[in-house]
Amino acid sequence: MKAQVLYEIGNLQYSDIKMPDIKEDEALVKVSACGICGSDIPRVFKTGAHNMPLVPGHEMAGVVERCDSRPDLVGKRVGIFPLIPCKKCPQCLAHNYEMCENYDYLGSRSDGGYAEYVKAPVWNLLPIPDEVENDDAAMLEPMCVAVHALRLMNLIRIDGNTDCDGDAAIGSCDDIKYKNIAVCGLGTIGLLVALFLKDAGYQNVFCIGNKDIQRKNLLNMGYEPGQIIDIREADAVAELQKRTGGQGVDVYFECIGRSENYEQAVSCVAPFGQIMLVGNPASDMSLPRNIYWKILRNQLTLRGTWNSSFYGIDGKGDDWRYALDRLVVWSKLRAEGKSIMLPHDLITHRFSLKDMNLGLDIMRNKSEEYVKVMVES
Repeated sequence: MKAQVLYEIGNLQYSDIKMPDIKEDEALVKVSACGICGSDIPRVFKTGAHNMPLVPGHEMAGVVERCDSRPDLVGKRVGIFPLIPCKKCPQCLAHNYEMCENYDYLGSRSDGGYAEYVKAPVWNLLPIPDEVENDDAAMLEPMCVAVHALRLMNLIRIDGNTDCDGDAAIGSCDDIKYKNIAVCGLGTIGLLVALFLKDAGYQNVFCIGNKDIQRKNLLNMGYEPGQIIDIREADAVAELQKRTGGQGVDVYFECIGRSENYEQAVSCVAPFGQIMLVGNPASDMSLPRNIYWKILRNQLTLRGTWNSSFYGIDGKGDDWRYALDRLVVWSKLRAEGKSIMLPHDLITHRFSLKDMNLGLDIMRNKSEEYVKVMVES
């Protein structure tokens, strides 16, 4: 089969490789689409993967071509949870599979989705209903990263996640206390955080970014111009204070991963506020003493998030089911002619597997404005 193989740092080649051999509990999936994640850029060009040669790519969906243990899945479209838990460590036994101490991972430790085919454990598959398009199915992994961050902050809930009309998700029963929310960093994950907050009904959400394409997407989601803070035009801390009546925000999603943005988060949060650290660190992090004092004196809560929850092909009540349920609702509304944004609307560039290096170059060099770059078979 054809695949993009990372042989060593900076050496990604479109190659002929052997088709995956599958075991009894695995499926062979023909890849339909695989998104390029921001983490793939340093993986390809700076740090390398855990094992090389390796086929990168972890945001994928496809069609099951072979599955000996579950022949009923053959021909079915599936999303793929890329983290393969050991199911033996203490975190796995507690069903916190994303916290597995001995995990494998498609696209960074084992071959992933930048190929015509990928093999995955049957446990890691999520069947996709007809209403959901392939590109949206391939967006499930970043969607679930956003969902996980919101769930950890008790801003959305899984059970009873739609209202009586089925049009909007319900926020947490604690949502009344979250008066003001900020999202800083409007790449794919930040925009998806904003999308799920809008879907859940939160009104006082302020989004901090620096690109025209980010503003366009937020307006398409239904955000008002007054909820968007462009740091090219205004100071984010001063603007948030102004727009919240001097209170600051109760919840702050930091989706960038730089020290200066971490400092900004602390400066923007109200006393007893909460900061969710979402962005992967771009480098070592450090905090000035006065920022540390603000954390102490304002009794702030800082929390990290990692990956997303998935309870297996026959599981329920996890981030992936929540995201898929919302996708089905949104897709039906779009089909009825209602103006609603779908995750695939964030795709700005599409490339064939052979030409995906063009997408990598755009992301690496930031030569064009982009949100999600998709590789399609």
